[in-house]
Amino acid sequence: MKIHLPNSAFLGNIDPFIRGFDPASPNTLEISANDKWISVHPVVLSMLAALGLTMKQKKIHCAKFEAKSKHYLARMGLFKILKIQSDFGFTEHEPAGRFIPITQIKTSNELTRFITEMIPLLHLEPEPAKTIAYIISELVRNVLEHAATKNGAILCAQYYKKSNSIRIGIADKGMGIKESINQSYSAANDLDAIKLALQPGITGATKREGGTEQNAGAGLFFIKSIASVNRDFFIIYSGTGFYKLLKKPPGSRIKLNADPQKDRHSENSDMPFWLGTVIGIDISLDQTEEFSLLLDAIRKTYSSAIKERKKAKHRKPKFI
Repeated sequence: MKIHLPNSAFLGNIDPFIRGFDPASPNTLEISANDKWISVHPVVLSMLAALGLTMKQKKIHCAKFEAKSKHYLARMGLFKILKIQSDFGFTEHEPAGRFIPITQIKTSNELTRFITEMIPLLHLEPEPAKTIAYIISELVRNVLEHAATKNGAILCAQYYKKSNSIRIGIADKGMGIKESINQSYSAANDLDAIKLALQPGITGATKREGGTEQNAGAGLFFIKSIASVNRDFFIIYSGTGFYKLLKKPPGSRIKLNADPQKDRHSENSDMPFWLGTVIGIDISLDQTEEFSLLLDAIRKTYSSAIKERKKAKHRKPKFI
């Protein structure tokens, strides 16, 4: 496999980066980078880490990093998680409230720790912060329970003070959305499976409307809705399928669509094959009225889901 870190790869212009990924020769990983400047979304780092964790360290070949921004990659934990020796030092800054370095999550305890660290990054009042954190936890929990990956989920996040926004990247090398969705539905290809997964109540675990008490099937829909209300970018990439929610023009009417096809978006069904799933999210944290109302509605939905989950956990088996 080959992957190149460009001078710029954020959600708005991430398509060329993904198209440049070469999944051939899956037993080796060659990493190269722009030699002048590297400025990338956290999802790029999550993808790179997820790839590296699938193979032995001696099979990872990394070109010498010349760009000054290599210190950012080191601080985000890229070289550490890939076990690559770097030939430069860097000053460690306290990450709380600023960023969360690349983190591998394989257990519920590790997920709880990540969410605890993420809440200060949101710079919101407690209840809205908990709501967003809970959505992220649901996305990761789905990876742990349904993706069938021994390496779990790889996440990192960064807060941008100037725009008062947070950018989050989640990647795994599990079975992918199509195989998961096709346990209960029929998706002809990876892109169709992604569009199904973005609809509320659709989950590969069951055909039951609304999912189950254990999996409401709404995490992706809610995170897409937050991006939509805030006119932010959101991407999901699995297999050869790629879906990107585009920013709504200023002044346009906000409408939440259950069908992702009705949202302003771009899509591709011929991207280089990614075994697993990649999710990239931008969240503006300015509390508009629409944003606050949506978070309140989501909080009520998840509060109900949590109660049902607790009931199911303590429900006694019935013997006939």
